[in-house]
Amino acid sequence: MPDSPPTIVVPETIEDTTISTGDGLEARVTVFNCNCHTYQQVIALFCEVIPGMNPARAFELAWQIDHQGSAVVYEGGQKTAENIATRLAGGGLKVTVQ
Repeated sequence: MPDSPPTIVVPETIEDTTISTGDGLEARVTVFNCNCHTYQQVIALFCEVIPGMNPARAFELAWQIDHQGSAVVYEGGQKTAENIATRLAGGGLKVTVQ
């Protein structure tokens, strides 16, 4: 009996409508794949640092980063985005603020 190929589960995309906190210009935080963290580490860091983040959304973003090379993890005020980026970078992730 031949072995069947492993099943790959692709997470469903969840629409996220973020409302700005009004702390300045709109900005977005992008995280890039670096192959140096586990999914669990990235999920925990996202949930700790990004306002309103939950484990399901954090997994979806981690999967996107792993398979597509990057993902926008936050959109909102410039000051908040810079704070999030600083904390994510402090956790060892490659990030930019645009």
